[in-house]
Amino acid sequence: MKNINNNEIQTVVKNNLKKGMYCAETTVIAITETQGVESKLLTKAATAFCSGMSGTCGTCGALTGGIMGLSALLGRDDPNDSVEDAYQATTRLVHEFENAFGSKNCHELLGCDLGTSEGQTRFMKDKLHQRCVTYISKSAEIANTILTDNKSR
Repeated sequence: MKNINNNEIQTVVKNNLKKGMYCAETTVIAITETQGVESKLLTKAATAFCSGMSGTCGTCGALTGGIMGLSALLGRDDPNDSVEDAYQATTRLVHEFENAFGSKNCHELLGCDLGTSEGQTRFMKDKLHQRCVTYISKSAEIANTILTDNKSR
């Protein structure tokens, strides 16, 4: 793994949000592209994880995008390989994210249900996307730290 500073992560986050990418998409891009892995398939696979798993009040897309990024870099492609690195990294990411924000679920973090028109209206009216930027940035930064720590083991 490359040693990436958080300024590089934030640049990728900001650029992809400006392009119109959503939470899970932006987070997985920030993690993988800064490590030299570019794949439209990862971005496409992340799409349905945005808005708390497609507006179902599920896990925050910034967190699921972080998990996808870690797994893309630490996961296995052979059933004989260990899952341990990916599992440990994911567990740490989830715990640190929850400790930072008090929840891992989109509707609890935002205070609205993005699967309803009322929730969408509140999201826009109250500019809740600004919270999402914080969640995306933090998830990508935590994942980056985990990758750096994993490299030094």
